[in-house]
Amino acid sequence: MWADTLFIVFISICTALFGEGLTWLLVYRTEKYQKLKAEVERQCKRLEKKKEAHGDSIDRQQKRKIEREEERLKNSNRDLSLVKMKSMFAIGFAFTALLSMFNSIFDGRVVAKLPFLPISWLQGLSHRNLLGDDYTDCSFIFLYILCTMSIRQNIQKLLGFAPSRAANKHSTNLFGPQPQQLSGYK
Repeated sequence: MWADTLFIVFISICTALFGEGLTWLLVYRTEKYQKLKAEVERQCKRLEKKKEAHGDSIDRQQKRKIEREEERLKNSNRDLSLVKMKSMFAIGFAFTALLSMFNSIFDGRVVAKLPFLPISWLQGLSHRNLLGDDYTDCSFIFLYILCTMSIRQNIQKLLGFAPSRAANKHSTNLFGPQPQQLSGYK
């Protein structure tokens, strides 16, 4: 079981490196991406300076200027996401093929023992294709997903591909603006 667990961590590291290499090849090295990234960084800094300069005492005109800056930043972030989209499809296709191959190799094998009982809606994933009712047994897919989610972000930071804190602070995610954005200027 330990050998399987370490092999899955190794697979996660390799697929994360492969994914980042593919993303670099298709996106990060392109001139369009470099320009958009620099634009987002510049807009973030400009917006932060405007917000810091005016503090809590903000008049209607300044509020409109800040809102326009935020809208430009939002548009630039959207354009940056669209540039990244083509690599996401390539990576998704490659990972699906790899995942199905490794899933067939580890099918029905307990690869780890969880130190907790997963919540009910995760048990189907954590105990996928395993025999028995011991829900602390972990399947390949669950361990692989957990490893990949944590390892890929760290590899992005290590290679310098992760978005800066300023850009991340002003970007929106799938569920809308981040909480600190909601408490902004009213």
